[in-house]
Amino acid sequence: MNDLLILGLSTLGALFILLAAIGFVKMPDIYLRISVTTKAVTLGIGLMLASAAVHFGTESIVSRVLAIVFFVFLTSPVGAHLIGRVSYFTGIPLWKNSLHDDLKGKYNPTTHKLSSSETTDESESNS
Repeated sequence: MNDLLILGLSTLGALFILLAAIGFVKMPDIYLRISVTTKAVTLGIGLMLASAAVHFGTESIVSRVLAIVFFVFLTSPVGAHLIGRVSYFTGIPLWKNSLHDDLKGKYNPTTHKLSSSETTDESESNS
C-alpha cells in the first residue's frame, strides 16, 4: 500500500515539475514564466518530498520534510514576486498581447515609489 502511495506522490510531483518545464519554454514573457514555474514547481517539490517522507517514515525525516516544504512554500512565491517586481521596474516589457497593465502610470522611476490608485485619484482631483 505504501509503495502505491509513494509511486502516486512521486509521479504527480514529477508531472508537475515537467509541466513547469514545458510552461517555462512555452510562455511568451518573463512574467508568465515566473507564474507557471513558481506554482507548478512548488507543488511538484512538495509532492516529491511527501513521497520521500512516506518512504522513509521516520520522525526525523518527516520533520525535515515538513520543514523543507514549509520553507519552499514560504520563499518560492516571495522570490517570484521580487523577480517579477524587479523585472517590471527595470523595464522588461509585457507580452505584446497582454490586455491590461495594472502598474502602468503608478511607478515613479526617479523616486522608485509605487503609488496606489487612491493616491493617484486624490492627487488628480486636487489639481
